[in-house]
Amino acid sequence: MAATLNHIVFGWYPYFALTVFLAGSLIRFDREQYTWKASSSQILRKSQLRWGSNLFHLGILAIFAGHLVGLLTPIQVFDALGISHGAKQMLAIVAGGIAGIACFIGISLLLHRRLFDARIRATSSFADTAILVILFLQLCLGLLTIPLSLGHLDGHEMVKFMTWAQGIAYLQPGASQAIADVHPIFKAHIFLGLTIFLVFPFTRLVHVWSAPVWYLGRRGYQIVRTRDGRRVAPATK
Repeated sequence: MAATLNHIVFGWYPYFALTVFLAGSLIRFDREQYTWKASSSQILRKSQLRWGSNLFHLGILAIFAGHLVGLLTPIQVFDALGISHGAKQMLAIVAGGIAGIACFIGISLLLHRRLFDARIRATSSFADTAILVILFLQLCLGLLTIPLSLGHLDGHEMVKFMTWAQGIAYLQPGASQAIADVHPIFKAHIFLGLTIFLVFPFTRLVHVWSAPVWYLGRRGYQIVRTRDGRRVAPATK
């Protein structure tokens, strides 16, 4: 029974969650682009919003990049670079811990602001609040894995997660067996992470797809108007 449940949750569920994540995002982009954000509350508690948003986004981007590279980079690459499993484990603990704490402080500020300010709460949808709660719980689970990881500084547990993630990515059967015996907190962390992918298209998280990265390469310009108010061609810098 335990083996079957493990296979369902960590063998089948990842594909279901990722399918909904990709298809749902595409459908929402095609049909409901104007619903990609929460109702604006920027004029309320601006300082708390600024600190919370900056800490959260910096932390979550570092965490996501670390998970993506750490889990999906073949073990042979680290071996070729001379990075031992233990060194990679310690790097993940230190870097992930710093990013996790920053993200935790940020989301705590955002969640407090949304829950305890009556005016902001009145403009918040259920999905706006629910996704913050889910992310808060996921961060708590992630931080709880640090003491467990400190008990496996040889990197052996980390290799299990890499084997599982790469097995899922490469459609390898039996990938779920790689993490069958890991600590329940790790399993809860993975399950909730997959669930975040599942609910992603139905929340404000879809604004990730609209990140204005094109601004980085944009040419500078200046709008010039004549004395009579007519607009003329922009002057580039």
